[in-house]
Amino acid sequence: MPTESVQKSKPSKSTKPNAFTIGSEASGLVDRIKKGEVPAKTYKAEVALHYAKETVKTEVSNVLGVLEGTDKKDEYVVITSHYDHVGKRADGTIYYGADDDGSGTTGILELAEAFALAKKEGKGPRRSILFMTVSGEEKGLWGSRYYSEHPVFPLDKTTVDLNIDMIGRIGSDYLKDKDSLNYVYIIGDDKLSTDLAPITDQVNSTYVGMKLDRRYNDPNDPNRFYYRSDHYNFADKGVPIIFYFNGVHADYHKPTDTPDKINYPLMAKRAQLVYYTAWEMANRNDMLKRDLKLEIPPR
Repeated sequence: MPTESVQKSKPSKSTKPNAFTIGSEASGLVDRIKKGEVPAKTYKAEVALHYAKETVKTEVSNVLGVLEGTDKKDEYVVITSHYDHVGKRADGTIYYGADDDGSGTTGILELAEAFALAKKEGKGPRRSILFMTVSGEEKGLWGSRYYSEHPVFPLDKTTVDLNIDMIGRIGSDYLKDKDSLNYVYIIGDDKLSTDLAPITDQVNSTYVGMKLDRRYNDPNDPNRFYYRSDHYNFADKGVPIIFYFNGVHADYHKPTDTPDKINYPLMAKRAQLVYYTAWEMANRNDMLKRDLKLEIPPR
């Protein structure tokens, strides 16, 4: 550290430096450095660095449930969501994550119940359906990445991944829009397979009639949502995907993302779109084509 040249005198017994005096001198020196009054140069110094490292390990699980198909039971439709969120802070603050991704997790439970009831009534799907909630999404898509690298069922026999991540709220861009109660963002249906968008449009027009907003399909979108949820690890392995999303809002990743703010009728309608889309893909004669190359724009 630069030092000033000062003339020193031997202090008498009644005078001794104190913290205030030393602090004042240091403060004055800092002010002079900020003003550029102390010339910059290299100073030799001995520096002692001390650090401590702590590694905390924990184990979490992906939760899988399979509904077996009929004549095409060795092929799979996968429906995913993530059940983790930001968690609880040291000061006791709880991040509830009702929309992100409580909405997707409960949506999967409802979808599983609906498909199980259909099968019980003799109208089960031809392909098997894997309902999977994964963990570690908020840490970097860890759970879905693990599955994509250690699949329980072959990825080349997985026709599609339908990923549900936030379907319970009205996003900021739609708060004052005429379609605020009747929209969903559809992400990724223009990639990997030319079958995806036509099926989505046909199912929507037949059963649900929502506004399908595809703005985030733009490869230059600065939000990069296509790469930010669990579907991406499937897409990276060549599996066609669709990501269902309501957009971010004022409570995104905040403790205020609570269940009382969920729009349950809107959430149910979006889940119905996923149900009918999964139903179509589970029962059509052929698996989805994989005829488009995944283009990843530079960051």
